[in-house]
Amino acid sequence: MNRIFKSLALTSVLLAGLNACSVEGPGVGDVTEEIKTPLMAEDVVSGELLVRFDAHVSAVLEKAGLTKSGINAPATRSGVLSVDEILSLVDGYEIERVFPVDPSTEDKAREAGLHLWYVVRFSQDAPVDKVAADLAKLGEVSRVAYNRTLKRASEKKAMPLTAEMVRQLTAARTAGSDPLYGFQWNLNNDGSLQNFLEETEVTKFAAGADIRAEGAWAKCSGRPEIIVAVLDEGVDVTHPDLAASMWVNEGEVFGSVEDADGNGYAGDRHGYNFVKATGKITVNDKYDSGHGSHVAGAIAARNNNGVGIKSIAGGDGTPDSGVRIMSCQIFSGLYVGTLLDEVRAIKYAADNGAVILQCSWGYTSGTANPYDWGQQFANDEEWELYNPLEKKALDYFVTYAGSADGVIEGGIAVFAGGNESAAAAGYPGAYGKFVYVAGIAGDFTPAIYSNYGPGINISAPGGDQDYYFEYADEDHWVGEVGCILSTLPKHVSESGYGYMEGTSMACPHVSGVAALGLSYAAQLRRHFKAEDFIALMYETATPIDQYMTGVKQYKRYVADLLESSPMHSMDMKDFKGGMGHGQINAYALLKAVEGAGVEMTFPNLYVAVGGQTTVSPSMYMEGNAFTVSVADSSVATAEVVNGMVVVKGLKAGQTTASITGSRTDKFVITVRENANGNGWL
Repeated sequence: MNRIFKSLALTSVLLAGLNACSVEGPGVGDVTEEIKTPLMAEDVVSGELLVRFDAHVSAVLEKAGLTKSGINAPATRSGVLSVDEILSLVDGYEIERVFPVDPSTEDKAREAGLHLWYVVRFSQDAPVDKVAADLAKLGEVSRVAYNRTLKRASEKKAMPLTAEMVRQLTAARTAGSDPLYGFQWNLNNDGSLQNFLEETEVTKFAAGADIRAEGAWAKCSGRPEIIVAVLDEGVDVTHPDLAASMWVNEGEVFGSVEDADGNGYAGDRHGYNFVKATGKITVNDKYDSGHGSHVAGAIAARNNNGVGIKSIAGGDGTPDSGVRIMSCQIFSGLYVGTLLDEVRAIKYAADNGAVILQCSWGYTSGTANPYDWGQQFANDEEWELYNPLEKKALDYFVTYAGSADGVIEGGIAVFAGGNESAAAAGYPGAYGKFVYVAGIAGDFTPAIYSNYGPGINISAPGGDQDYYFEYADEDHWVGEVGCILSTLPKHVSESGYGYMEGTSMACPHVSGVAALGLSYAAQLRRHFKAEDFIALMYETATPIDQYMTGVKQYKRYVADLLESSPMHSMDMKDFKGGMGHGQINAYALLKAVEGAGVEMTFPNLYVAVGGQTTVSPSMYMEGNAFTVSVADSSVATAEVVNGMVVVKGLKAGQTTASITGSRTDKFVITVRENANGNGWL
């Protein structure tokens, strides 16, 4: 995907210097020029650089008013004489902070050093490498990084399900059932599948080669306080199977130019379009594939609504069930997102309540054909050298998403494993803190396209169109029945549904199961650290190495279908031990949640002077009747109103408090002049 043409031998020399001086810690201004400026790549964006200033320069930049970001925020001067002197030589110089100030999370951003990063824009005619080298010479600058274009995980188009098919199946459904559920082998695989409306039974399925969703649903169907951020194309927020599953930022108006909640992003009711810098999520730009909507549907399409499909964590048909989808749009038709869009989306997700980052995109595996893809990153250090801000943003999500008082402390980042049939993973998913997903077919065999081997953590159904090549008729795509059925925008599929395949489709199965597991933890009032919950996902995976025997045969690219065309094959023993810990297992995960983690306790609360905050005590303890008391009522008051604890700040200070339901918990109320909301998820 992203080609790097400079010799990585030089990179290894540069990396050796990383051990001698930190690029993020104290004394960062002494970093060598070579380390401060990474090597050029083909995907570098002209006229833009990402610059990290030393901490002592931050006050100057903030005094100049560079604390916002967005289309109306850039300044034409930084206020730093040396920087302005260099950049005055290029046309159209602008500078703005990468991450806008969100008062509720600014303390976390500063702790992570994200406030020191700025984007500098200038004439696209200026040599970006020359400007980068000049800036890197300055003592005020600790790091210079290129902004890079992103690439979708797959260029394959969706295979629409016909409207007539959906009409027939909907008419034949039983009351309240989801008419397309019978084609979702990924959720319920009994070893066979009827081929559309024909009498032909599709083979190459194995009983139990699914995510064990039905057993899990008997325990939990998903809860709305668990939010999954989908970094992808936009999600169709009006789709009849998705609309009720969208995260809602109360008080914001979809697509408005007003930032009602002051988080730095205007009109972000269901998420944000980072490509176009607007709260209006789009799905119908030219060349939009429906990828984001398809991914979202696999996670949280509404269950038991009599419409379309089921999903992993789409609830039980009642309004207050099912997890929520936050659309963080980083691709849009021909508008290719950049690393800048990505990192803003990642931080936004963490700051606005998402605890799972769903990423069906990434870089090509390092072992992919170098003639096609170029050499890639060999290890975490090399990746960070080229992409320091990307790593910082992802580390921010892993560290600061969730809450120490809630279901999960830290966030879970889930990445698609790549579709190059390569024996190693690519970045950023290969970073050891993330969950990296391979794709399998409906009989536990690896999908022919899936990457495997080192770096892969777990497997999930991704579909395998080439493997099911013999199943088709005049109304349907070859092999589609062996792929993943999910939601699509109307301009992609008239019916609103269709098939896709790839590790892009495997990835949301893992995100969805993680969301369902956290929902069950919330139901049981259990708390986990992110790394412990990820370990539980791995421990409960279904072993699949026993299926890595013999030879798997297929027709290449589903176009090579003549009787005289050769069959292609995969030796299964090559994949043994290479598909991670096994296939994600929803039922086993939920069973394990019952005896894991620690009991949640009522959280410490932060409130502004003259402000108030509201918390549901039933999230933390059983009972229908709760009482609350405050030690120092001059600092804050607290009362139970309609089952909710309402805390009001009176003056700056701290006081202890207690709440009694099925047990008594003590907590602390902190009142600040400008409170940072600590959240309680």
